[in-house]
Amino acid sequence: MTFQEILFYIFSTILLVASIRVVMSKNPVHAVLFLVLAFVTSAGLWMLMQAEFLAIVLVLVYVGAVMVLFLFVVMMLDVNLEEIRKGFWKNLPIALIVGAVIAIEITLILTNPQMNLVSFNGLKPLPADYNNIRELGLQLYTTYLMPFELASVLLVLGMVAAIALTHRKRTDVKRVNPADQVKARPKERVRVVQMSAEVEIEGVTEEAQDVPESPSDTTK
Repeated sequence: MTFQEILFYIFSTILLVASIRVVMSKNPVHAVLFLVLAFVTSAGLWMLMQAEFLAIVLVLVYVGAVMVLFLFVVMMLDVNLEEIRKGFWKNLPIALIVGAVIAIEITLILTNPQMNLVSFNGLKPLPADYNNIRELGLQLYTTYLMPFELASVLLVLGMVAAIALTHRKRTDVKRVNPADQVKARPKERVRVVQMSAEVEIEGVTEEAQDVPESPSDTTK
């Protein structure tokens, strides 16, 4: 077993464990942190495949910007976990069916002799003048133009969904109406009440005589 194969199995194991923890974590902040770990290990796999540009973009864009933004958004939204967990057992059979179908598809792809993905034999060294960015651009805007455009549409839909979730109406949040604050008057909100003073002399508490209220001490 070569050093590249050892790194491949280590990164793959960490990636699988982190992916499972993303789904199974009860705390959304922990789920986001495990997702960051999954992205970092995915970048390591890209490096083994000699795709340095994709690995750097995955770390800088997703881990350095997107996931940090997700982390702050999750921390600020104060997600109600009890509301999210409602209907879990009702939707569990559908989730198991979808997961089984995806697992069967992945297994068929990995066991296909034409794909040759089961054994990791490494890649041959590329020439010095090879440019990953140029090859990636040629593939995206020629062969995979339609999937690339569909991915951009999905990202726009995700952004719209995030905005809709942020501005959704919640009943468990205290809201303040600025119009009611402007209408409030100090005379209706402040009330001055005069009380008799208490004087303590040698352990005996004596009440002072009541002082008659003056016109200025009336309710304001």
